[in-house]
Amino acid sequence: MSAASRSDKPTGARITAVTSGKGGVGKTFITANLAAALARRGERVLVLDADLGLANLDVVLNLYSKITLHDVFMGRVSLEDAILPAPGGFSVLLAGSGMVEYSRMTPEVGDKLRALITAVRPRYDHVLLDTGAGISDVVLFTISLADEVLVVATSEPTSLADAYATVKVLATTQAARPMHLVVNQVSRMGEGRQVRAQLQQVVDRFVNASRPQPTRLAYVGEIPHDNAVREAVQRRQLLIDTLPGSAAAKAFAQVAARMLGENA
Repeated sequence: MSAASRSDKPTGARITAVTSGKGGVGKTFITANLAAALARRGERVLVLDADLGLANLDVVLNLYSKITLHDVFMGRVSLEDAILPAPGGFSVLLAGSGMVEYSRMTPEVGDKLRALITAVRPRYDHVLLDTGAGISDVVLFTISLADEVLVVATSEPTSLADAYATVKVLATTQAARPMHLVVNQVSRMGEGRQVRAQLQQVVDRFVNASRPQPTRLAYVGEIPHDNAVREAVQRRQLLIDTLPGSAAAKAFAQVAARMLGENA
């Protein structure tokens, strides 16, 4: 997102949906560390675990709270009581796990989620929505509430195919909005830009050819394959805090800078 577009954003937070075509690409880990990188730049950040039925943000952050988004929706607790401080200097709103009632997006849940986004927007500079993987109705509705989308992919063929499917569905069923790409687990420098070029080529051929407003994937960075990531995951700690000198941690700082329109 350019500096100019930031100045034109709605009052309050920029809402970014972080999503992926398939699971296992490190989406939640990236969301959490990106939030910490943004917070390090003085931004007020909230991460909302929007994977309503299969939440795992609490595991990544090693947080154990009895209060979740479900309790807010049920009116058991206030929104203020459900928002928790997280390691890394940002705030989190955790969701429950294994709740079958959130496997489908009902009008009631949709209204409550929309109202929640409206309520938190004035309090932060950035709200990151850690969506579920895939293109279920829950994921698509959550993304529809965002100002922009950050797609997480790897160079694996299945990940690329699913990332393309996600971009295609969003481009053909939802209002146009900025769409960014971060490529995880790259094995060499520059691989992320190659992945972006491949995806854009397929999108141009099969999506943009019949659309008056083409979809463009803005490349915001790559996260290298780094043993430090595995170590941080096993410790349930933020990489950017515990191993800030690692190659992957430095890459997160660069992604945050690009998201803020800074040169990186």
